Amino acid sequence: MKKVFSLSLAIFSFVALSMAQTVKTWKVDNMHSGVKFSVTHMVISEVEGSFKVYEGTITSAKDDFSDAKIDFSVDVNSINTDNSMRDGHLKSDDFFNADKFPKMVFKSTSFKKKAGNVYELIGDLTIRDVTKKVKFSVKYGGIMKDPYGNTKAGFKATGSINRFDYGLKWNTLTEAGGAMVGADVNLTLNLEFALAK
Repeated sequence: MKKVFSLSLAIFSFVALSMAQTVKTWKVDNMHSGVKFSVTHMVISEVEGSFKVYEGTITSAKDDFSDAKIDFSVDVNSINTDNSMRDGHLKSDDFFNADKFPKMVFKSTSFKKKAGNVYELIGDLTIRDVTKKVKFSVKYGGIMKDPYGNTKAGFKATGSINRFDYGLKWNTLTEAGGAMVGADVNLTLNLEFALAK
């Protein structure tokens, strides 16, 4: 009986170790990625911006990433709307309060294939001291080796959040009564990940 138990334990340990060894880690390639947003301005147009500093990882054992776990963070102080005065206002307590809350953090809770190369990504997004569940539509671009032998995977994620949900509270009205800055912020992330060596 002891031999059977020992053999079973050895087989279980071997399988568990083999499964653990197949998990791959991918790290975002900032040089070939972009984190962008847009928001309505004065009801009539949109203002665009981006974050220049961010980091993220994907861990997955499946080739189609259907079991992927995604962790992503953004340096709020790297916000760029091509206007330094506006960027300073966005970093203030009216919006992000970058001094007190320097990072936005996203942690996935599920990543499911919907059809073909289209996935649904759900996770917890923390901005300031508020964490809420968000949903992204993700287009998986595939895997390719670059000229230097690095294995890359590409994704495009799009979604929207309500800034008031996260305490980005500044609000004023136009003469016509519309919001100077819209509540909904559209997010677009074009991300290229490199397989960690």
